[in-house]
Amino acid sequence: MPDTTAPAPAQATEPLDTAQPLLRVTALRKQFGSTEVLKGIDLSVAPGDRVAILGASGSGKSTLLRCLNFMERPTSGRVELGGGVVGTERTLRDGSVRTEYSERELTRVRQRVGMVFQQFNLFPHMTALANVMEGLLTVKGLARDAAATQARAQLACVGLSDKADEYPARLSGGQKQRVAIARALAMEPELLLFDEPTSALDPELVGEVLRVIRTLAEEGRTMLLVTHEVGFAYHFASRVLFIADGVIHEQGTPDEVLKHPRQARTQAFLARHNEFSF
Repeated sequence: MPDTTAPAPAQATEPLDTAQPLLRVTALRKQFGSTEVLKGIDLSVAPGDRVAILGASGSGKSTLLRCLNFMERPTSGRVELGGGVVGTERTLRDGSVRTEYSERELTRVRQRVGMVFQQFNLFPHMTALANVMEGLLTVKGLARDAAATQARAQLACVGLSDKADEYPARLSGGQKQRVAIARALAMEPELLLFDEPTSALDPELVGEVLRVIRTLAEEGRTMLLVTHEVGFAYHFASRVLFIADGVIHEQGTPDEVLKHPRQARTQAFLARHNEFSF
């Protein structure tokens, strides 16, 4: 496989400890039928944080991101974005708290929290440009000329100016994922979520997507990245989370978690991914 690691950690300014968290998650749980996938996640993300999330398949990583974007509604727990609680909390007669969400509010949240998926999720009948424009037209209500200008600028940012008029079927997997990143960036989100953005790519295409993510990190964007690219996570992240069985099993700096893990589960996971170097 090609070496997709970068030579040095990203140099975006680290957030101050006193900064107001952009995202705060408290006791987040998600249950599908009788299966509890998230079992109480507590997480605080400051502006400029770059959080890499690692863990085995089925540990709850992707479900966590989908709950933060509200593609999945949490079973219980609290999500605060920019200091405001998402949803309306109601105390029931038994003393428990239930959170109700309106679609109007969740639409606003999704504008602030962008999501990049494993499988690109592009509209096959639209060009790359039209895919990036779609949210600007239908959600933000921009005029078509303004939307096109903004969409072209975002395609340029991911190195795809020359692919604006191509349909997804004529793009490589790496190009499709870069269009998906441009689409997310066009909405000007405060927080970007990446759900294993390279897992569906051939090995030779992984590097071009990671380089775009690296550039976003250097711009100081706030990002959560679920990935199996452990070497990239070391250079990308300001903080690493290792999730196992629906809980945060270990967290800390890349050196603490990836070079000197304390927990046996983390050590065993990293032993299976010992092909990376840093």
